[in-house]
Amino acid sequence: MRERVPLLDLASEVEFLWEPLQGAIQEVLRSGQFILGPEVDALEREVAAYLGVRHAVALNSGTDALVIALRALGVGPGDEVITTPFTFFATAEAISHVGASPVFVDIEPDTFALDPDLAEAAVTPRTRAIIPVHLFGHAADMDRLGDLARAHDLHVVEDVAQAFGGRFHGRMLGTLGDFGAFSFFPSKNLGAYGDGGLLATDDAALAEAARMLRAHGSRRKYYNEVVGYNSRLDALQAAILRVKLPHLDEWNRRRCEAAAYYREILADLPGVVLPAVRPGVDHVYHQYTIRIPNGRRDAVQQALAGRGIGTMVYYPVPLHQLPVYRHMNLSLPAAEAAAREVLSLPMGPFLRREQQDEVAAALRQALW
Repeated sequence: MRERVPLLDLASEVEFLWEPLQGAIQEVLRSGQFILGPEVDALEREVAAYLGVRHAVALNSGTDALVIALRALGVGPGDEVITTPFTFFATAEAISHVGASPVFVDIEPDTFALDPDLAEAAVTPRTRAIIPVHLFGHAADMDRLGDLARAHDLHVVEDVAQAFGGRFHGRMLGTLGDFGAFSFFPSKNLGAYGDGGLLATDDAALAEAARMLRAHGSRRKYYNEVVGYNSRLDALQAAILRVKLPHLDEWNRRRCEAAAYYREILADLPGVVLPAVRPGVDHVYHQYTIRIPNGRRDAVQQALAGRGIGTMVYYPVPLHQLPVYRHMNLSLPAAEAAAREVLSLPMGPFLRREQQDEVAAALRQALW
């Protein structure tokens, strides 16, 4: 059945931006410069200005952003990195890629973010860094996690893949640690039309290390100093992102309006737990994720699909229960409960209220 209400309407976004996108793409094609170059340089300057940081380093994915951040910070074999089990696999995968060990700490049930109290209890002499994830667009508690990092001399790499434009007590997410790691996967609040990523930092030495690592470990071509990566952003994606960046705040505002309307029309619906927003957090609603407890989530999702409503479960298996990490034999009940209960509803800047009314009606029918 064709979805009447898609999870994310990228087609309307492309149509809205069609003429400037065509112009930007043609400029790149005529330039003959397809990897890095002026478009990527300009994107880095514009993102750095938007975030209020000194340096932005464009890369070919959000996954590489995490890997290169850890490498630039000197995290490697024998080290431990504290992170959440309730996130996309890349967060932990990056830790494993550099030879370090992910240490999974349970989440706060209301925000889905890393629990600072449990993170503090997980620190050992081998702990070198923390990767908090601003999941679904809601910030982790960066005050308490920052205090913890300073107390134990730990690095902080913010995983901002799902929260571009979000703030924590007025400060931009991605600017509160040593690095902010961003993804430009097409579904993100600021998404390319292919893969892409970026690191943000105020530290010139870290930025230089990241630039070297993205280009096979070389500052000058053919003069390789370390073993690095081929992680250069292409100019077409940079040009597309430059067209979209000026619209980001308005599109995030529309996401917040859609979230407020969901809260209004779903407030009296039994059997649904609506997303929490902590004071001081500017949630940017990469996803609008509800909880459906009592083992009913999968049946509700199937019922919505039958009505043409797109939904997604982010994430059905917490990382510590995946085959690659199952040997840790961990019990993290809050993350495990979230994996059983979460359901993301349609969300985006082009979501219409009548579509949200359809979602609400389908939910009511499925739950009553």
